[in-house]
Amino acid sequence: MPLIRHPYVPPTFFLNEVKQIPADLHNYVLKPLFSFAGQGVVIDVTQQDIENVTDPANWILQRKVKYADVILTPDIPAKAEIRLFYFWKDGEARPAATNNLGRLSKGKMIGVRYNKDKEWVGGSFCYFEE
Repeated sequence: MPLIRHPYVPPTFFLNEVKQIPADLHNYVLKPLFSFAGQGVVIDVTQQDIENVTDPANWILQRKVKYADVILTPDIPAKAEIRLFYFWKDGEARPAATNNLGRLSKGKMIGVRYNKDKEWVGGSFCYFEE
């Protein structure tokens, strides 16, 4: 994501390329480049968290995404996220969306670790009209 600049992609930077830490650090998350199930992600980032990173080339600083609680469930509303997976064939002008993952969350972050004690959360496949 640090290489993608688009209005629908949160500004994301390799930590080793950040010249000045944002003053509004509370609006960012700190993530390892390679993580599974949100392991290592720091949601409430502090200056100390950044200073503790020993290999900043393998970490990103990303603007937080504010998910809206819009999916009605039997207890409290859930947040939704649809992740799209693309493949870009050599010689093609654009990548093609090939798969997706729909996720519902009621935790601080979308992912298993933040939803262990919640109901009506999880992942699924989404169908779209052509």
